[in-house]
Amino acid sequence: MSKLTSAIKPIFTHVVKPRFVLLLAASAAVSTLAGCAATTTPNLDSRFGEAVVAARAQQTINPDAGRNPDPVNGIDGRAAREAIGRYHDSFKTPPPSANVINIGGGIAGGQ
Repeated sequence: MSKLTSAIKPIFTHVVKPRFVLLLAASAAVSTLAGCAATTTPNLDSRFGEAVVAARAQQTINPDAGRNPDPVNGIDGRAAREAIGRYHDSFKTPPPSANVINIGGGIAGGQ
């Protein structure tokens, strides 16, 4: 054993004891769990989700629409199929871009 190793070894064996490390780890774990378990907002927690329920209710015109067996009046099936087909085709080929004509403004250095 070298002189340096023999001088350092007694310091670490006396300073850091295994029981101290175990106690430190246990107290850190208990503190972490206690911080996660405690709630500081019981008033907000009891009303959690009410905003979503209220927004959904305000956006629903007829809550019993699924129970109505009558068909919807309006566009017929053939016209709806053609409209959806044109909508899907519009994503295959984007519309041409418009050319912008710059009148009265110089692009190249004030000419």
